[in-house]
Amino acid sequence: MADATGSKERSFEGIVATTRERGVVESLDRGITTSPFELMRTTQRASKFTLGFVTTVIIEEVGQFILMKLLNSIIFFSFTVRSAAFHVPKSFNKVSTIRSDVAAPTDSAPTSNCVSKEAILSSPNNIEFGKIWDPLNLVDSASDATMAWYRHAEVKHGRVAMAAFVGWCVTGLGYSFPGELAHGLNFADIPSGALAAWEATPGIGKVQMLIFAGLLEFHDELFHTRRGTHYMKGGTPGKNMVPGLYDPFNLHKKRSEEDKARGRDVEIKNGRLAMIGFIGLYSASMIDGSVPFITWEV
Repeated sequence: MADATGSKERSFEGIVATTRERGVVESLDRGITTSPFELMRTTQRASKFTLGFVTTVIIEEVGQFILMKLLNSIIFFSFTVRSAAFHVPKSFNKVSTIRSDVAAPTDSAPTSNCVSKEAILSSPNNIEFGKIWDPLNLVDSASDATMAWYRHAEVKHGRVAMAAFVGWCVTGLGYSFPGELAHGLNFADIPSGALAAWEATPGIGKVQMLIFAGLLEFHDELFHTRRGTHYMKGGTPGKNMVPGLYDPFNLHKKRSEEDKARGRDVEIKNGRLAMIGFIGLYSASMIDGSVPFITWEV
């Protein structure tokens, strides 16, 4: 009898049966018996939930840290140089060094078709300052291609600044989208202040916005190269090449070239003003009294 009992307990089924008989894992208050299989499944589910929660927290924190660092860098450069004033080599279409065994180009060699620097600087007019505002003398050191790159970046920064300025004002007035921004977080629950609203946005949402902006930038450059003339090789600086992003209903299809040129000039000036306005709002929200005309909380 003892041998039979010993062999029974040594087998897995015997262990389970013996455990149930002895009532080691019985719930005394409910009278429900829990098997080892159920304990294992419960442990696995708890482990997966804990791992998923920890992973989500890490992604949100890392995403928020990266985006805040990026925002601080953008603000820093905005105070030190004018829009798109990053250093670029003088020319993208000139060879800096020539091998001794290669013949130098002759006068008949093809030249770049890039829009000239003079043509870019002639529009829009500078009636506000009376001359080109260039305290860092970037124009003097820039080639035609570099100047086209500057203008393209200026137009893009102006568009982002206009969207940011309007978004800041709309958020400050208390308007919001219906529904949820994230699971358990409604748009209506987001604070009215722009920076407070940004802080309340989950980190994973900030990462999504950064990825979306990066995809727009990537495809704009890609389509400039494959579907048209690049702005540094004769194309129009500032022209949007992402399908559906500008005028998806072709409302401006019949506009004349003169009207389009005037529209580009207006856009550039509005973008410059929006960049100044956004920096003013940001300064007023970070440093009280830094902008005399803004006396309310932003």
